[in-house]
This record gives sequence, structure tokens and C-alpha cells, in this order.
Amino acid sequence: MDDVRRYRVLIPGELRAADIDAFCVPGYQIKPEDGGNTGLYFQTDQAGMIGLIRHLHGIGLVLLSIEILSQEN
Repeated sequence: MDDVRRYRVLIPGELRAADIDAFCVPGYQIKPEDGGNTGLYFQTDQAGMIGLIRHLHGIGLVLLSIEILSQEN
């Protein structure tokens, strides 16, 4: 079963690529969002998603939301 999906993780405040480069999947994007938040966009499977959540939590970031944008076929 192929469960690769495109995700958007919303984080309060500003996030720089240097803060997450070491553990983020290749090809991720960081975009400023409304309200001064930051959107983190990436494509991964469920295991990668769990790892990313753990790393973000480990560096003290709060996650406002996690959204599945699309599923790759």
C-alpha cells in the first residue's frame, strides 16, 4: 500500500529553513501564512509524518494544524 501524501503543517510564528533542514524530507517548502503563522508543506508517507511531528515537538514547536492536501497515486 502506497500512502504517500502531501501535507500542510501550520506553525505559529516564523519558522526558518535552517531550523528544520536537518530532519525534513527533501523538497519541503516553507511559506508565510495569514496571521503571522508559517505553513510547512511536504510530501511523505505516514512514517515520515510521525517522524516529522516528533522532531517538531522535540525542538519545542507548537502545531496549530495538520492537513492532508492530496494523495499521490
